[in-house]
Amino acid sequence: MTKKISYGFMYILAAVWLIPLIWTVWTSFRPKGLALSSSITFDFTLANFSHVWQAAPFATYYGNTLFIVIGIFAIQFFTATMAAFAFARLEFWGKGIVFMLFLAQIMIPADVLIFPNYTILRDLSLLDSKVGIMIPYFASAFGVFLLRQMFKSIPFELDEAARMEGCNLWQILWRIYVPLSRPVYVSFGLVSVSYHWNNFLWPLIVTNSVENRPLTVGLAIFAQSFETGAQWSEVTAATMIVTLPLLLGFMVFQRQFMSSFIHSGIK
Repeated sequence: MTKKISYGFMYILAAVWLIPLIWTVWTSFRPKGLALSSSITFDFTLANFSHVWQAAPFATYYGNTLFIVIGIFAIQFFTATMAAFAFARLEFWGKGIVFMLFLAQIMIPADVLIFPNYTILRDLSLLDSKVGIMIPYFASAFGVFLLRQMFKSIPFELDEAARMEGCNLWQILWRIYVPLSRPVYVSFGLVSVSYHWNNFLWPLIVTNSVENRPLTVGLAIFAQSFETGAQWSEVTAATMIVTLPLLLGFMVFQRQFMSSFIHSGIK
């Protein structure tokens, strides 16, 4: 009986969570005159998406966002992999202390570092640039922790066998540890891409030009503009354009996403 109540409570929470998403999808396909109408009709149109795509440079925003999220994850892939391998398999003085200090970054909100990061980018003349958006996120304490947990679960006998075959540390890392940790890389990639795809405050502060704005900043400017501020059909259509890739990505990789966290020791 308790189990049924728990499942029922979870279904209710899931339904409540889906209400805003369902409303957004429904409104984005509704004609402008019926966007806020209480009557339930099945009049749908794609004109909202067409108008939104032409009214704002969403193609440029998409290109900027893809460049930013892919670039950040590519750098994080190398930095997190090498740091996690060092913490998992190498022995050096003060490793435990260094690792604890490294993990302390997870407890520090990114917003706290906005001012010092902005000052550094200003001194480097990197304001209003895609590289300026990316630099503060080239290292990920969460990624290092996740990969370290996975690397420590790999049997050490594989290292010894590889050394007997003549492999050095670099070859052991990229030929054994990285392939065996593929599910963890998938989950970390989803977390990294979704975070930076939705990141708003830092790109808003750093960028001033259309050529460097990501989707989140472009969507906010579009929604607050005088022409579209009260046109809910177009605003929700723009929201769907921004969020649809993330929803599809999570649906495709959700099984790997959940299993990788379980195998990494995070319950």
